[in-house]
Amino acid sequence: MMFSNPLDLSGLGNTPGSSTAKSATAATGAEATQDRFLKLLVAQLNNQDPMNPMDNAQMTTQMTQINTVAGIESLNTTLKGMATQFSAMQNLQGLSLIGREALVEGKTFGFDGTVGKAAFRLDAPADSVQVDVLDKSGQVIDTLDFGALTAGQHSFNWDGSEFNPNEVASYRVRASNGGAPVGSFMYSRLTVTSVGMKDGQMQLQLQNGSTVGYDKITTFM
Repeated sequence: MMFSNPLDLSGLGNTPGSSTAKSATAATGAEATQDRFLKLLVAQLNNQDPMNPMDNAQMTTQMTQINTVAGIESLNTTLKGMATQFSAMQNLQGLSLIGREALVEGKTFGFDGTVGKAAFRLDAPADSVQVDVLDKSGQVIDTLDFGALTAGQHSFNWDGSEFNPNEVASYRVRASNGGAPVGSFMYSRLTVTSVGMKDGQMQLQLQNGSTVGYDKITTFM
């Protein structure tokens, strides 16, 4: 029996008769792979053609190949460990968010009793800023006057004790500077009630019953 070609390492992770690594049932760890390689290498050396022995360069190449395979196995193990630690850190972070207020894109209030909570962002400074509270029919039931505000994010509370919270639908922002309208963006301000994981992503349940991904939260307060 003669071995004239370099060892084929492509099948070291497979069991005999299998076509892919997915169907392998034998151990495929780094140590098992190295053991298979060494057995094949010894067999090749014992049965090589004395007139045409394996040269040092060929053996070095094969040793490099096995080291690469073993290195990948070790890297995979390390990455799995890091993923587990990252997931644990996410869970701890999620627990610390329960009870905090999250800003998410929206035009509705988060209510704490009769107090409505919300926020908005101004694209530029404004000398006149007003917030209209709207009922379910779109009618204005109350207006808050904030006067002049700087550009950026502003949170506010609305005293809705004189109104039925179930009739309050949304709010809108009217901002201007020197008579010219100023762009704005509105946020719902909602308390985080619970946290979970789905497909590796943190999911937050909010006080209004909605569930949003962590990446949908603008900021926490």
